[in-house]
Amino acid sequence: MPGATLEMEPVEPQSLKKLSFKSLKRALDLFSPLHGHLAPPDPKSKNIRMSHKVSLEYGGNKAMTSQPSLGVNAIASGHGAQPPVPPNTLALTGPEDSSDLQKGGAQNDLIVSPSIQPKASNDVGLPSKSSAVVSASGSSERNLSTSAIMERIPSKWPRPVWHPPWKTYRVISGHLGWVRSIAFDPSNTWFCTGSADRTIKIWDVGSGRLKLTLTGHIEQVRGLAVSSQHTYMFSAGDDKLVKCWDLEQNKAIRSYHGHLSGVYCLALHPTIDVLLTGGRDSVCRVWDIRSKAQIFALSGHDNTVCSVFTRPVDPQVVTGSHDSTIKFWDLRFGKTMLTLTHHKKSVRAMAPHPKENCFASASADNIKKFNLPKGEFLHNLLSQQKTIINAMAVNEEGVLATGGDNGSLWFWDWKSGHNFQQSQTIVQPGSLDSEAGIYATSYDVTGSRLVTCEADKTIKMWKEDENATPETHPVNFKPPKDIRRF
Repeated sequence: MPGATLEMEPVEPQSLKKLSFKSLKRALDLFSPLHGHLAPPDPKSKNIRMSHKVSLEYGGNKAMTSQPSLGVNAIASGHGAQPPVPPNTLALTGPEDSSDLQKGGAQNDLIVSPSIQPKASNDVGLPSKSSAVVSASGSSERNLSTSAIMERIPSKWPRPVWHPPWKTYRVISGHLGWVRSIAFDPSNTWFCTGSADRTIKIWDVGSGRLKLTLTGHIEQVRGLAVSSQHTYMFSAGDDKLVKCWDLEQNKAIRSYHGHLSGVYCLALHPTIDVLLTGGRDSVCRVWDIRSKAQIFALSGHDNTVCSVFTRPVDPQVVTGSHDSTIKFWDLRFGKTMLTLTHHKKSVRAMAPHPKENCFASASADNIKKFNLPKGEFLHNLLSQQKTIINAMAVNEEGVLATGGDNGSLWFWDWKSGHNFQQSQTIVQPGSLDSEAGIYATSYDVTGSRLVTCEADKTIKMWKEDENATPETHPVNFKPPKDIRRF
């Protein structure tokens, strides 16, 4: 006030909350003098918004979204009449808006095809509940409405083939220690098992009777293989020995010397007279069967080589190790072709598919499938056995069996990676529950029988349940969620 004397008014004590409210009110008075009215529309910015919206809705990339209801019927027909809008929605309406919309539509050639219907639920163009309202939930509502009208894409994950469940039909006891290895005769009449009692026993497949016991190792027998071209059987053990047995004379005729520690795995090349052994010295050694000479020492792993398989074509040798890697080897030069580092734990078991060019590898973290010959990672199997997997085998029907340290035997569909059966081995009477462990597993030549070698000193034989049907044992399959469904 002019002419008035300035007097210092006593300042009343005010709370911080009250002061901040006052500051807010002052800012509101300064920048928005008309509380009840929205700011006047800006035609230029609205044209930019409209063109962006048109490209989203009619560009073919996205389905129609229910953004602010701009009277799509009116735009399509060219009429500028706009219905009244509730005061709490931010809708760009009014006479100026309609002319701007028509301009925007003309510039962008906005065409509404008869097949595309606006999402607004009412015909007069009133903003529906899913319109963009000035509220905190506007964006979430918009997302919901978008996903509601988008077409649901079915999962591309392959559906599992139905397989009957497997059941134990025979338990063979005869070994005096853990049964560590198994191999089938190519004629499918007998199979041999190696044990921690230092013996190799040969059993009849049909009856399960013992045919022969071979002694000669001085430690547990960890690996076995039977030749399809000769009357030879090969064995490897913790005593660093690799032996060749002549099955016509039933005695060891050759020993292959060179490993510096225990030998954990053994494989025969399918086409040439070559034997491969892997052990605790971190080396996979390649032997000439006839001359007993070591051809190569495939070195490169940083830890025990605990699994190996061979193929007639490159990569002819694949090894898995406790250093959690898988290596492909070039057998001509004895060099590494490729190293797969997908696993986080020891790769204790691998199984090539008998028909397809791919293989599975198992470690305590996951069971993974890889392509051959390039080694591309395909996918993980869809469940986790959550145990150390010592053995795995797959038959021609695509049934993968994995045996764990805790006695769990899980059956999987190869194509989809679906786990269709989880069975638990039962220890023989007189054994501890902790002796439920599976060390080796193999299908017979036909793939109709499965044999498991276990820590309770028994050999168990499994077959499919003949009485099971898809109705009695339906496939309980859910596609993995990390595959996008829409």
